[in-house]
Amino acid sequence: MTLTCAIIDDEPLAAQLLESYVKKTPYLTLVGSYNSAITAMRDLRDNPVQLLFLDIQMPELSGIEFARILPKDTKVIFTTAFPQYAIEGFKVSALDYLLKPIAYEDFLRAADKAAEWFSVLQKRDTYLKDRLMFVKSDYKLTRVLLDDILYIEGLKDYVRFYLKTGEKIMSLMSMKKLEEYLPQPEFMRTHRSYIVHMPEVHAIDRLRIVFGDQYIPISENYKEAVLQYFEAHTLS
Repeated sequence: MTLTCAIIDDEPLAAQLLESYVKKTPYLTLVGSYNSAITAMRDLRDNPVQLLFLDIQMPELSGIEFARILPKDTKVIFTTAFPQYAIEGFKVSALDYLLKPIAYEDFLRAADKAAEWFSVLQKRDTYLKDRLMFVKSDYKLTRVLLDDILYIEGLKDYVRFYLKTGEKIMSLMSMKKLEEYLPQPEFMRTHRSYIVHMPEVHAIDRLRIVFGDQYIPISENYKEAVLQYFEAHTLS
């Protein structure tokens, strides 16, 4: 996968360094380099890039302010000499935060994180479009239709898919990885050990999701998001 990217930095030397890093990273394609967010605004609004290396402290419009008005599909890696902005950076969903002077090793680590994020997004879109996935089970690849899933249970290093047909499929993978790939909020984590296919839920009993004689718990860590989903779908 190749990612389109741009650089915004009002320090010429810092911008040149980032340009050199992009050029020697094979999966990055530099679309533009700008000395301010104002000059970049029109280009990146009309022709958004996938990844933006964005300085924070700049005149007229700061990197934090600019990040808030970017297209939702553009992900940001902040580049700054000021560590105190880290918390603000992550509040606008930045993928990473690089502190100047930036070494190529740190740049590459952040770029790899971005590539992984877009790879997951691409797979999730494919699963949603095709409504199926293949999982490794018993030394073979087994097709699982998204519409057949009732819920998924995590068992240490394995997950078990519970299907409408009554079939159960065991696969070696982590719940965290599976949660990243499944379309949301169609599939929601309700507990550290369970992911539920929400359109298949027919009843809730005292913070437990009911599938026949099986009760799926809703834990405190996930309660707010799960209850918001049900509230949005409840006739009052």
